[in-house]
Amino acid sequence: MVAEFSPFRGVRYDCAALGTDLGMLAAPPYDVIDDDHRDALEANHPENSVRLILPRDHAGGDRYERAAATFAAWEAGGLLTRDPSQRLYGYRMDYTDHCGRSRHTIGVLGALALPKHAGAGDILPHERTLPKAKSDRLDLLRATRVNLDPIWGLSTGAGLTRLISLDHELCSCVDDDGVFHRLFAIDDPASVAGIARAVASAPLVLADGHHRFETAIAYRDERPAADEGAGSILCLVVELTDDELCIHAIHRLATVPDRFDVLGALDQAFEVRAAGANTADAVEVLQRRMQSERGIGLALPDALHLLIPRSEVCAAALSSEPEPVRETDAALVEAVVVPRLPSAQWRYRHDRAEVAAIVAKGDASLALLLRPVSVAATRAAAIARVRMPQKTTFFYPKPRTGMVFRALDAPRD
Repeated sequence: MVAEFSPFRGVRYDCAALGTDLGMLAAPPYDVIDDDHRDALEANHPENSVRLILPRDHAGGDRYERAAATFAAWEAGGLLTRDPSQRLYGYRMDYTDHCGRSRHTIGVLGALALPKHAGAGDILPHERTLPKAKSDRLDLLRATRVNLDPIWGLSTGAGLTRLISLDHELCSCVDDDGVFHRLFAIDDPASVAGIARAVASAPLVLADGHHRFETAIAYRDERPAADEGAGSILCLVVELTDDELCIHAIHRLATVPDRFDVLGALDQAFEVRAAGANTADAVEVLQRRMQSERGIGLALPDALHLLIPRSEVCAAALSSEPEPVRETDAALVEAVVVPRLPSAQWRYRHDRAEVAAIVAKGDASLALLLRPVSVAATRAAAIARVRMPQKTTFFYPKPRTGMVFRALDAPRD
């Protein structure tokens, strides 16, 4: 099955009716929002889209049904409106990377037809998933019948970017990181057809949104064949090139029992090299050493260390993994570190300075700092049809929830 990519009739905020700008209404993807950020988004505006993607538990009702009722009420009240016809949507993000360089990501939003099952045909997942998150998103999709935020697909073909028209701007906003997000209408039939052909011409790699993708397949399988809307999912497709993509590592936070000897537990698998005190400046130095000395970082409350894998131990632990996966730090942590910290409770964050600071404050026992996976490695794993460990790649920046929604019940014209 090739990647079928179609226009849809989007649902968007009417900022004039709401008397505010889109920046007050849009939100990051649900899985990067912590409790404090959720509070701040809700405080931004009563109709912020976080109320749809992360509805709260309250007495007297199911939170997923509450999200569905909220969406319906906003649409009935004219706060959300449906675009006049089916279209694709150009999406551009302009940002500054960690090195201070001006960068951009250009993609296109459309309805991606779901395959028979995850990994079938030319739609290639590249990470494993967590079942808890999938059940949560499935309950939300069942209740709302709306794709509230897009998954990411990476086109392995060449030439998609030049086909994406950015002439007709619909809306824009700036997020808390200073990323400038813009949405564009692509109505011209020839442009729509050309983009659809380009997406179908080569395998599509799932970069982000694996949980929502598998959730959508599960939901489609529950529905009658006549439910056309359930057969697709809202997807942002970006050309898989270094020019359009920025991949960060996802670091690990762990809490272990008091007085657990972390260094002793890891000593047989790693050469442990001291890297100074746990300070912001030392974390940046450690990051550079991780690249040059080919190791992973360890942050303890009062000290940093560089862990250099002992080849004989780590090679044996990773021997069952496919070659593209063996090279990732996430696989090394999963196969070598996790078994040596059997009582650990794990969390994930993408900001290395933040995770080291969390440990320094005593809010976690340790952090593991990982190196990012390259675009080339992402492509190699996908083409080989193997999945990397969960939480291997963090694609930056993230498209905003609330730029456009896709209702599964939307009329075709």
